[in-house]
Amino acid sequence: MSSAFHPQTDDQTEAVNKAIGMYLRCLTGDRPRQWVRWLPWAEYAYNTAFHTVLQDTPFRVVYGRDPPCLRSYEPGEIRVAAVAQNMAECDAFIQDVRLRLEQAQAVTKANYDRVH
Repeated sequence: MSSAFHPQTDDQTEAVNKAIGMYLRCLTGDRPRQWVRWLPWAEYAYNTAFHTVLQDTPFRVVYGRDPPCLRSYEPGEIRVAAVAQNMAECDAFIQDVRLRLEQAQAVTKANYDRVH
């Protein structure tokens, strides 16, 4: 049943939930039981993605500035081997996520273009 007191029936909320779900699927990939671990990354991806309705990112709309950028790993930059390995793994993970998000966007666009 839907009413004004059930926010899950709000189209805007459903659209945001769908986008966050897409980000989580892209982030978790073959490890779906670890979705809680990647929720902050999904939030960061959503808040730093360009929205055509806003003509900007949600982060910039709320805070009036660009979001902090994530530094990429430069080999030889870190002296501690364990930290360097962790940074390299994170950098590879972020590249993998970007590829998955681009693929998901392409599929979504193709489905939209097919219907409209």
